[in-house]
Amino acid sequence: MRFEILRLDDAQGAATDRLIADAETVREYLKAAALTGERLYIRPCKAI
Repeated sequence: MRFEILRLDDAQGAATDRLIADAETVREYLKAAALTGERLYIRPCKAI
């Protein structure tokens, strides 16, 4: 399954970056975001 990862800016919560990734990559991004306090929005990707 693929997921869409959106990075959110701190000021307004607007998406600044978008990535389509598999579950393992999502897990890596989550670990990194937890360490740095980065805000992410992750949702299943409908189709590529």
